[in-house]
Amino acid sequence: MTTTNTTVLKIMNLLFWIIFIGLCIKTGALLISFFVSIFVNPAGAKDLYMGLNLSKLYNYSLPYYVPVASLVIVLTGLKAYIAYLVVKIFTKFDLAKPFNHDITALITTISHVALETGILAIIASGTSGWITKRGIDVPDNWGASEILFFAGVIYIIAIVFKKGTELQTENDLTV
Repeated sequence: MTTTNTTVLKIMNLLFWIIFIGLCIKTGALLISFFVSIFVNPAGAKDLYMGLNLSKLYNYSLPYYVPVASLVIVLTGLKAYIAYLVVKIFTKFDLAKPFNHDITALITTISHVALETGILAIIASGTSGWITKRGIDVPDNWGASEILFFAGVIYIIAIVFKKGTELQTENDLTV
């Protein structure tokens, strides 16, 4: 393992920790703001997190507000979970023997969670479109196509890792 590879992996590990922590903070802030807007002060819907304004939707109908805000929170939480799984990969990754069952299982889990996230983003996009037809502005860019593309790429990588793990295990048994 070269020094360059080690350095790049350490930098990537640090970046994914930062992404994971940032997404956890965002999810927590959204969750707290959501509960404040429901139970304490309806004006909290005006700025749920960094300018996300769902006050028009809240004023229009609480039964529409709750699912849309919940979708925002769940999608952010799922992205944080994916970042957590990537962080877990760094704890188990060994460049000398990169193919092992733990890494393969984590990459497969990431592909499944990304697929579920993409499907949920499609549902959120459809819900937003349905509500927008009623004259209420709601977020319409849920990133469903990007998430589904990501899920497909990760699934292909998971298949390659599964085959690599099988070959490496077979190679270890013959030596």
